[in-house]
Amino acid sequence: MPKYITKQRKILTEYLSEHPDESLSANQIAEALESKISKSAVYRNLADMEAEGKVRKTAQGSGREVYYQYTDNEHCRGHLHMSCKKCGKTYHMEDSIAELLVEGLSEKENFSIDKSETVLYGICGECNKEVEE
Repeated sequence: MPKYITKQRKILTEYLSEHPDESLSANQIAEALESKISKSAVYRNLADMEAEGKVRKTAQGSGREVYYQYTDNEHCRGHLHMSCKKCGKTYHMEDSIAELLVEGLSEKENFSIDKSETVLYGICGECNKEVEE
């Protein structure tokens, strides 16, 4: 836990908490906050927040850019997440479906899932509709 919360950290945390279901790159965040927080402060604070378990860092696709999702809220903790590879939106898996998956893997594969660290990648319903049209 940080010793103190800087003004920049507070601005970043507020921005991320307003976008809980989005995976955002550091560049996207820096651009959105460019008049309020420096790019280097965005990167530094994201690294600290990741170490504290307040953001999840993931790589999507074959690119080098990484994305961050704010996970330090009640709604996110303990949920399996699904992330759309097309639009980038992140969804919480319904608890009953997640439990079926977790229990099935535990029983059939003797494998325990850490729900706080697990993201399933695919194409969301909205993006699938666009493809079908």
